[in-house]
Amino acid sequence: MSAFELIIVGVYAACALALSGYGLHRYQMTWLYLRTLERTPRAVSPGRSPTVTVQLPVFNERFVVERLIESAARLDWPDLEVQVLDDSTDETTAIARACVDRLRAEGVDIVLVRRSDRVGFKAGALEHGAAMARGEFLAVFDADFVPPSDFLRRVMPYFADDVGMVQARWGHLNEADSLLTRLQAVLLDGHFVIEHTARQRSGRWFNFNGTAGVWRASTIADAGGWQHDTLTEDLDLSYRAQLAGWRFVYLPDLVVPAELPPSMTAFKSQQHRWAKGSIQTLKKLRGPLLAQDMPARVRLEAFVHLTNNLAYPLVVLLTLLTPAAVWVRSRHVESALWFDLVVFTLATVGVGLFYACSQWAVHSDWRERLLRIPAVMALGIGMAVNQSKAVLEALAGHESPFIRTPKFGDAPQSYALAKNGLPLVEILFGLYHLVGMGWAISEGYWPSVPIQLLFAAGFLSVGLSSLQRKRELAGAA
Repeated sequence: MSAFELIIVGVYAACALALSGYGLHRYQMTWLYLRTLERTPRAVSPGRSPTVTVQLPVFNERFVVERLIESAARLDWPDLEVQVLDDSTDETTAIARACVDRLRAEGVDIVLVRRSDRVGFKAGALEHGAAMARGEFLAVFDADFVPPSDFLRRVMPYFADDVGMVQARWGHLNEADSLLTRLQAVLLDGHFVIEHTARQRSGRWFNFNGTAGVWRASTIADAGGWQHDTLTEDLDLSYRAQLAGWRFVYLPDLVVPAELPPSMTAFKSQQHRWAKGSIQTLKKLRGPLLAQDMPARVRLEAFVHLTNNLAYPLVVLLTLLTPAAVWVRSRHVESALWFDLVVFTLATVGVGLFYACSQWAVHSDWRERLLRIPAVMALGIGMAVNQSKAVLEALAGHESPFIRTPKFGDAPQSYALAKNGLPLVEILFGLYHLVGMGWAISEGYWPSVPIQLLFAAGFLSVGLSSLQRKRELAGAA
């Protein structure tokens, strides 16, 4: 075996083992979830009813803004203030103003807050609103969320003296719309049902998800306030608050339904922002996390959480190397091809169990939902190019604006997103693996076939879906 061939096989093996490590972490999360099922958070005795300010950050949300404002105004709480934090540049403002005026005439304490600029984007809007809020507590809902009327009645009893934030679980308003929304629902269920529950109930840290949660105003101030030097201001503030000693509570049985991105381009935009922001938060807070006096398990989980998206560049590298590595090893050590099957099992079975457990935990039709899991894993792989771009931008310090995820309600999808050439790269990666899989089958190297099939399916589905959306937008224009 030549030196060049050794390098190919060595780098391939290193990438595969690293990804297996992330797969093993999913086993751990699933185990922690099952182990801590009985450790439900305890409510404190209901005493006074403090003032709660509901903050609704809005930017160009004409299709859903009225639904949002009306659902917030229906929240059942004795002393409630509603802030519509509107940075819009389209007709959203007129719709919001008419709704606010009507509700105020009905006796609702509600105000429309406009800024002269969009400094800090969502974080800036929340910071601006907090400066004039009456509330001792601040509830935040994004434009596509529809909180149930008893939301605050169910959340506020969990604010013990050391609790700084209480987070509810996201539901899915439009899950049945398409295969993509069905797969996104599974992805989010894994995060909200398994990860959040396992982390909180095992004494590890978890994060506010930007919406469907309530903050103690003094916690935000103690943690340094809303800051906008990352694209995930919610994740950043969450870690700073927990570094300051505040405890968070998660309520998996309290569900706030929301809208899933209905198109591949909208989904990619959302995921790009989340991935880039998590690496920015890692860079920003790695020093305090290393210096903080905390249990090793908490520190380790925090770093695994913040570095999860580093797996995507490894997937891209593995994509490039897998067919070549299979060819090299087939010429020299055929038995080494079984390494692919072992790695494939470690990396995928853990992920499959993780998502299967999330469906079993909260859905009565979980058996039918298990059929989605192979497609969920393919989608995760297919997103690797998009997410790797986000990770590399963050590592390089490349700044980019906060790009909202379009929300459409029941209206046509007319909010366009920026175009790029990533779909063509994704399609080429998919074709590359199809060729590699065909060669492996022809030569009888069966252990490499499952992983190449999964890669081919993932990249082709994501790339072709993205191109289809671009054609729709071009036709609409």
